[in-house]
Amino acid sequence: MTTDISPAAPSPAPPPDIEAEDGKEQNLLQEILSGSWLVSLLAIVLALLLGGVLIAVSNAEVVAAAENFFAAPGDFFATLFSTVGEAYSALFRGAVFDWEARTTERAIRPLTESMVSGTPLILTGLGIALAFRCGLFNIGGQGQVILGATIAGFLGYALPLPPVVHMLVAALGGIIGGAIWAGIAGVLKARTGANEVIVTIMLNSIAGYALGYLLKQNWFTHTTSANPQSRVVDDSSQMFLLLPAPFRLHFGFILAILAAIFVWWLLERSTIGFEFKAVGANPHAARTAGISVSKVTILVMIVAGALAGLGGAAQVLGTEFKLTGGISGSIGFDAITVALLGRSKPLGTFLAGLLFGAFKAGGYLMQSQTGTPIDIVLVVQSVIVLLIAAPPLVRSIFRLPTPVLKRKED
Repeated sequence: MTTDISPAAPSPAPPPDIEAEDGKEQNLLQEILSGSWLVSLLAIVLALLLGGVLIAVSNAEVVAAAENFFAAPGDFFATLFSTVGEAYSALFRGAVFDWEARTTERAIRPLTESMVSGTPLILTGLGIALAFRCGLFNIGGQGQVILGATIAGFLGYALPLPPVVHMLVAALGGIIGGAIWAGIAGVLKARTGANEVIVTIMLNSIAGYALGYLLKQNWFTHTTSANPQSRVVDDSSQMFLLLPAPFRLHFGFILAILAAIFVWWLLERSTIGFEFKAVGANPHAARTAGISVSKVTILVMIVAGALAGLGGAAQVLGTEFKLTGGISGSIGFDAITVALLGRSKPLGTFLAGLLFGAFKAGGYLMQSQTGTPIDIVLVVQSVIVLLIAAPPLVRSIFRLPTPVLKRKED
């Protein structure tokens, strides 16, 4: 009688075409995230310079002065610098500190408004950054925010619960909603090899249409209003304010801080975080080392979706207080920029979320006081995306040396 002691057959490797596709995605992500803090800072500077050019071109006084440039060049430059300076000054006063305000409260309120606007961006950006660090393109932040806001808002006005408990239950519902929505993409990616970019984009559309349908159902909205909106969430479910009125800074900002700390601990101090980063660096080597790439893919998307869902919950429970078709705004898409600008690091994403919150808060004052189109702010954000996604372009403009990357072993 003989005993078979031959080694177990290795698990089947994925088809070559899937390996090649995954390899291209990994290389693209590593190239995008290879930019340094200096590259990110220079991208912001370039974007602001371009924004200044657009502000000048859209201003009638600057255009009129340009027509007499050769006759009075000094007047042209004076008008140019004055116009751009006033616009960016209004942007700063609306986002950080308004030194023209009559009271101390109104002077520091812009900074708190930037925090309010940045809270859902930070939470959603952390989810997208986590997926990026693990080699996944989570483009579904928008849908995950919508699902999180939808469930959190519904629980916020449909359940009669005591204060604090009601808020926590509603926020937990938002977390679960976002986790489930992103988990769908994770399961499809892990089990069938479906491209997560396409799947998450489709899930964005499905979530938007689903919310639009629900807002037409009286059983869901708890209101007979003809407008597609829900009734206001109960006071017991609203995120409590951290400062007295007229400030709007709420508990969601504390949750954003805790979420950033959690993501840092997850990636830098936990065993599962090590597996996340190993799969993100080289999924084939991670598979050879015994790490279940399928399990990691699903878990990463679930955690990323949970963070984005919490961002949606913060939006409806802390700021909007009712569900509408535009409850998510462009949070999910702006969060991609936030994650890229923050180089997919928790601290960087947190600071980038505050920056984009400042753009949003200050853009309204810039438009109202100087007549500058708020679309200029959107152009600045878009240029930042373009430059952050192409670090070699920024390096070539400023003639920066190319970083030396460690050679990968085959």
